[in-house]
Amino acid sequence: MKDAYSLILSAIDNGSYRPGDRLVESELAERFGVSRTPVREALQRLETQSMLKRDGRSLIVATLDHNQLAELYTVRAELEALAARLAARHATPEEVRVLAGMVEDDRAILGDPQALARANRRFHHQIHLASHNRYLVQQLDLVHRSMALMARTSLAAQGRDVVTLDEHQAIVDAIAAHDGAAAEQALRHHISMAFETRLKEEARLADEEED
Repeated sequence: MKDAYSLILSAIDNGSYRPGDRLVESELAERFGVSRTPVREALQRLETQSMLKRDGRSLIVATLDHNQLAELYTVRAELEALAARLAARHATPEEVRVLAGMVEDDRAILGDPQALARANRRFHHQIHLASHNRYLVQQLDLVHRSMALMARTSLAAQGRDVVTLDEHQAIVDAIAAHDGAAAEQALRHHISMAFETRLKEEARLADEEED
């Protein structure tokens, strides 16, 4: 059974708790069927990791500001590109087929941003694993944990879902061809487009709030 820390982290990652939501120790203990002591320790740990922040006496799920978002995407692009380059070198034929199958299967859920967001995480994690570098996988897990602090998925933007899968296919094709440079370039382009889309969506939503 998962511990309190893993349970709360998973709930943030899957969107059960969104940025700005208040986390109450007693409610979490009841929800997950654990005592309050491990919940308290888990909340302290998540606060230390900047997944939670103080709002008066309460703890809420943290929100990334513009600078944090830019910093996160910078680090993500570098690490993801390295993972793609290593995957092109080390991925087994079975791993390549799994990646190709993911892209094909995900076309069936076009139009469902939340389902695609979950599928997108699985796809990227599979690339991380295909790099066959445990230290890189650990660092990318930390990066993707912080991605859960984004209130919305960029896949909800008009037309982004179809383009994303085309970008995924280009990454898989490069990995399958054992072309590390092409895999790295395709992954960097993919992250750059996702970041650009997110910035445009944030700007659009800010304009709507002012109207």
